[in-house]
Amino acid sequence: MNRRRDMLSNLRSKTNQMASTLSMSNFANRDSLLGPEIKPVDAVSRTSDLVNQGIVGLQRQVMREQDEGLEKLEETVTSTKHIALAVNEELDLQTRLIDTLDYQVEATSSRLQVHFHYGIPQDAFPVAYVTLMFSI
Repeated sequence: MNRRRDMLSNLRSKTNQMASTLSMSNFANRDSLLGPEIKPVDAVSRTSDLVNQGIVGLQRQVMREQDEGLEKLEETVTSTKHIALAVNEELDLQTRLIDTLDYQVEATSSRLQVHFHYGIPQDAFPVAYVTLMFSI
């Protein structure tokens, strides 16, 4: 009985630990997720010596860099989504296991209450319990 209670409390603590690990407040920082932030160069200083063709080229280069950054962000979001789905499946499984364990603990507790109610000696419990259960 104590072993099952310990197992149940251990599972609950692991569930709480996983939930706290996944909370948004515990992410290390933005840089670990998206890479270091690069300070943009002043737009005026980049375009002061350029003519129209150069400005258009610069805009295209900036757009390519932004597209690359968005692609990296998409990869990160997709990866995070897959991890979240896997964690969700694991939590569903753990929840079902805990529910099954809870049901079994309740059934065992009810049986023990019957045992104590009828005052069956502890050394005769298995035989007397089976007899009592079939007589009910």
